[in-house]
Amino acid sequence: MKRLFPSLPEDATLGSVFQMFPDKLSLWCQYESLVMRGESELSASERELIAAYVSGLNACSYCHDAHTVFARAYGIDPKLVEALMEDLHSAPVDQRFKPILAYVEKLTLSPSHMIESDAQAVYEAGWSESALFDAVQVCGVFNLVNRLVEGTGISKVARDPETIEVETVAKLTSTSFYTDFGRANGLDV
Repeated sequence: MKRLFPSLPEDATLGSVFQMFPDKLSLWCQYESLVMRGESELSASERELIAAYVSGLNACSYCHDAHTVFARAYGIDPKLVEALMEDLHSAPVDQRFKPILAYVEKLTLSPSHMIESDAQAVYEAGWSESALFDAVQVCGVFNLVNRLVEGTGISKVARDPETIEVETVAKLTSTSFYTDFGRANGLDV
């Protein structure tokens, strides 16, 4: 961990930040829960894949690694996440999902350059405006979280995406995971 916030412990996690600033993070935690586990055309696994991808694009190893673990809990091979980071176009991802990933990549790396054809590619792949908006929300949430994590110096994830236990899978894929995590770390959600 980088010692950007000296009052955080040496082995600080995102939960440590929640515990330090519960009044500032409760509403955000509720929103993240809605975005990541609420109703959507995008499956929870697709949203977790977007989270891992966006975090990788931002070089936020904490969130990239954590959401690779989440994606793994939903049955996505961590090697797929690695392949996405190497080259979106050749990665073995469902062709229908690639325009969404291309959209969030551009939105992350050069947001002021979004154009109509970026959205049109998503619609031509069969996605609705609602699905695109959900992808935009996941992208936005993780651009924020990546900066929150990097700005507070959090850097280490405790789990290896290749080896997660059954109990961990159940916890990570729970529809209430994000609010449960917030409550466990002192948030009033």
